[in-house]
Amino acid sequence: MSGFSAEWLALREPYDRAARNATVLDAVAGAFNGHGAIAVVDLACGSGATLRAMGPRLPPRQAWRLVDNDLGLLAQAPQPGQRPPLTVVVRPVDLVRDLELALEGPLDLIVTSALLDLVSPEWLDRLVVEAAARRLPVYAALTYDGRAVIEPSEPFDGELLDGFNLHQRTDKGFGAALGPTAAARAVERFEHLGYSVVQGRSDWAFGPDDRPIQDTLFAGWAEIAARRARGRGSARASPRRPARSAAARGSTARRRE
Repeated sequence: MSGFSAEWLALREPYDRAARNATVLDAVAGAFNGHGAIAVVDLACGSGATLRAMGPRLPPRQAWRLVDNDLGLLAQAPQPGQRPPLTVVVRPVDLVRDLELALEGPLDLIVTSALLDLVSPEWLDRLVVEAAARRLPVYAALTYDGRAVIEPSEPFDGELLDGFNLHQRTDKGFGAALGPTAAARAVERFEHLGYSVVQGRSDWAFGPDDRPIQDTLFAGWAEIAARRARGRGSARASPRRPARSAAARGSTARRRE
């Protein structure tokens, strides 16, 4: 499951890469020190950004299983032979229905990026149970936790963020989503089943030169606010303009992994 356009994923990839928490990445890499090979499954892989970000930190011989339900994005995934020790299998899977199928076969590591805030508590529990049953470590990155700072501030910023955070709790295909509560819930559930969890912030940081991604992000927030206003029968205008003017100056969106 991705539900995101290739253009959006390409736009955000360099910011995601910069935001990935070094302490967490070091913990993943350290778990496989001395291993000559590793088998990884990437859940909701999109176009393969997690492979591109993590590949250089993992053992030299890598077998990746890239799982998504978007055939268009899977077609853009890294191909075998780009690095000689790399093998890649793409697998279209409906993770809502067939998570267990995605995890079948020999594996050493489960990874996923920007997914957990989109899933329901029940689906997260399934993932935790399946990972624990297979005694597999899990790297879950870029989970939105509801924090954001916009500088300089504009009058509608709080309303926009509140609306976005409420929207993040709606059904994204897995049932009512965890949204900003996902990171804390994941830590609690993994620790409950005996995992030792390494976590840290993975914040996006945008400056004045990062206009395209800020325009896209704030336009999305404003559209959500407009839909909420229409749903309430409000005659108030959408706060799109203040949000877009702030985008030229800088903002930070907060995530955890």
